[in-house]
Amino acid sequence: MDHISLFCLNICLFCASSASPPNFVFLFADDLGFGDLGCYGHPSTLTPNLDRLAAGGLRFTDFYCTSPVCSPSRASLLTGRYQTRSGIYPGVLYPGSIGGLPLNETTIAEVLKPLGYATAAVGKWHLGLGANGTFLPTKQGFDQYLGIPYSHDQGPCQNLTCFPPDVKCFGTCDVDTVMVPLMYNEVIKQQPVNFLKLEEAYSHFATNFISTSVKKKQPFFLYYPSHHTHYPQYAGSGAAGRSLRGPFGDALLEFDNTIGNLLTTLENTGVINNTLVFFTSDNGPELMRMSRGGNAGCLKCGKGTTYEGGMREPAIAYWPGTIRPGVTHEMASTLDILPTFASLAGAKLPQVMLDGVDMTDILVRQGKSKRETMMFYPEDPSEKYGLFALRLGKYKAHFYTQGSTHSGLTPDHDCTVFAALKPHDPPLIFDLEADPSENYPLPLDDLQALLVNIKKVKEQFEASMVFGESQISKGSDPNLEPCCDPQCAPKPTCCLLFATSITRKKRSAQ
Repeated sequence: MDHISLFCLNICLFCASSASPPNFVFLFADDLGFGDLGCYGHPSTLTPNLDRLAAGGLRFTDFYCTSPVCSPSRASLLTGRYQTRSGIYPGVLYPGSIGGLPLNETTIAEVLKPLGYATAAVGKWHLGLGANGTFLPTKQGFDQYLGIPYSHDQGPCQNLTCFPPDVKCFGTCDVDTVMVPLMYNEVIKQQPVNFLKLEEAYSHFATNFISTSVKKKQPFFLYYPSHHTHYPQYAGSGAAGRSLRGPFGDALLEFDNTIGNLLTTLENTGVINNTLVFFTSDNGPELMRMSRGGNAGCLKCGKGTTYEGGMREPAIAYWPGTIRPGVTHEMASTLDILPTFASLAGAKLPQVMLDGVDMTDILVRQGKSKRETMMFYPEDPSEKYGLFALRLGKYKAHFYTQGSTHSGLTPDHDCTVFAALKPHDPPLIFDLEADPSENYPLPLDDLQALLVNIKKVKEQFEASMVFGESQISKGSDPNLEPCCDPQCAPKPTCCLLFATSITRKKRSAQ
């Protein structure tokens, strides 16, 4: 029997066995660029565990998120639907946001739970907090949660320690709001969070969740949206000063160390061969931070833009014995995670319009993608403008281009906030196989048939798009900002809770 047949047999046997459904570990980096990993060409990144995943798994070259900023991208990942459908636009959610991911949206966790899966989230949620924790992970299908419910720069950080022994965080972050809290389920355990010990707490939580699930003989889904490598970078003693890339590299190394701990736990518990580990990032690098902001490699611009650098991401799928090592140039997206996990687990899909497709053929057989198109919305999508760009096969058409503050301070003037919204009719068209950097628009004389097809695809998609009520436009209420002592005064400065044993308390609560 050849290798391909053996792999196909393995997956068929495993799918047919109701006694051993697969486990899923999803690793989500934050603001990590296409060119930030050594396995994607960066010369000085130190990530031995991600390199191990890439060497032993399937590495994607054409993998996309759905938004160039955080909250919308996370909504699409967990629901398999463009953020415009769920209402997670424009921009991102804040500590006091009134809205959040609507509870009638079905997450990956909610798809898997009817099959008996244990579910846990650890890290950056950023899909809403709301009154009485309305939108927290524990209300969205996750049994347990340990993390910061939004971005860790959405609170004062100028006096916090980000690197040992007492190196203060770079910048000031958001001011006039509560200090960033660490929450276990729906309870604040620490405020402000201790950045030097945060990754250690996350690692203990995640490895304990895996071990406990295996002991219970329960399949599991672990969702780990990391804060790394978002500004301000931080790292504890295990990674600080140990990379060649400074604060950004140290933060990425700390994330990588936790990935190593997860892999070791999967091996020690005997489930490594029955677990799909998937890694990618929520959006492109924040180039305005310069060397602290990440690297888009050969791709144009970064975070906040609909150029390739804003939404094309590194992605790795690892599953020993089922996924053959290699590289795929097939198009895929975070939208495809929900239908793929559902297919592999034998779960029912939500009865709503899904934008994701099952990519099992890519993973198991290194076959063709069912995805023919990828749609590009800006961070502030609207029905007035519709799609900014779409990819059809190897061609990408830009109907609008615009720079972003997030991608400022780069030599490319198209990336900066001073690059105002510019319509293109006919659209700019690039061949992404020959020109992934989007430097050379193709002459349109010989592309009339392609233009007609692109127009048809765009019209059909936009006709199917029903914009959900904008959750972010509901605004913010300072009273919704999480405070460890809701009755204290004066706020927000009185919201302080120092804890030294987060991990111990977390374990005893399980």
